[in-house]
Amino acid sequence: MRSAVLSVMAVLAGGCQVGGSAVSDREGYFTWVDEQGRVRYSPIVESTERDSAKKLETVSNRPPKQSAAPEEKETMGQSVGGGASRTLEEQSEYTLENYPDADQLAKDGYVRPGERQPYFTWRDADGNVRVSYYEPDTRTDNEKGQAPAPIELTPASIYHAGPDMKLAEPVSGSDPDAFAVLGIESGAEDFFTRFSRSCCQGLDTRDHEEWQQGREFGINITDDSPVHDFITGQSPYQLVALSSVITHPDFIMRMRSYAKGGVFVPSLLFLDRNFAPVRLVTDLIGKYEPENWHRRGFLESWIPVFPGQGERWIVFFTRDQDLDGQEVIETRQGPQAIPHVSDGEIGLMMAEED
Repeated sequence: MRSAVLSVMAVLAGGCQVGGSAVSDREGYFTWVDEQGRVRYSPIVESTERDSAKKLETVSNRPPKQSAAPEEKETMGQSVGGGASRTLEEQSEYTLENYPDADQLAKDGYVRPGERQPYFTWRDADGNVRVSYYEPDTRTDNEKGQAPAPIELTPASIYHAGPDMKLAEPVSGSDPDAFAVLGIESGAEDFFTRFSRSCCQGLDTRDHEEWQQGREFGINITDDSPVHDFITGQSPYQLVALSSVITHPDFIMRMRSYAKGGVFVPSLLFLDRNFAPVRLVTDLIGKYEPENWHRRGFLESWIPVFPGQGERWIVFFTRDQDLDGQEVIETRQGPQAIPHVSDGEIGLMMAEED
């Protein structure tokens, strides 16, 4: 009798040892919770079975095998369900497979070759859980109809070089008071001619800047900058040479004057190779962009440049009447005045490179 009891206990012990291992001791499974809150266990299937599961579009009362394990577990030497395993040394090599071209990756919807297509799950009106694969929109901005608007040149007062001409004289029989009413001085020189007489053979060229292509570059007008007496007032100035872009017959320049304790309001004088004035641009009605968390505020203008018409230098300066003004912007605290100052930082670049 005693031996029989011992035999039964041995059998029971052996049965518990064979089939009673805890779920947590098993390998190759994952847990998930269904829509009713019940915890379920499913085995991890091989990669070929998971690839075939991509064709599954609907499931009832449980998620698809693939969606249950959206992330793959990676180890030092291999990855589960990731196809052929690669060592970390192989993955760190600078190849197009490990580091694909950014433009090409964007065209592919940021899905690398060999990776599974992104998907999301949702529930239909009948309560069924469905799977939809994400199809990224890889069209260009032009194909989407989101091409940037054409550039609008900034309104300004523009004076050109020309023959040495004087303003019109009264003709026989005209009202002698007409010129006085219109504010025209009989026989007076035009503004550009008078401005040219004050500039620009004596400008200091030692600290000039060269135009830099391919990116925005900055010029600084400080207390140490050279000063010149223009007929519009004494002003520090900065010379920029256009020798690097003379192969361009013309282009549009984006000019940003950055605010720091105020904003510098520039006027531009274009010179030929002999430093003779060719064109003067003043009274620019630029658009002020307030500062934000990642950049300073700036006054932006778009100005055409004509190297094909002999323009070889640009002089950046300001006028006395500009120093008397200010920029007024609306903030959460109300209107804010930004004074015009005699020094500042200007960012320049060719519009086509923006």
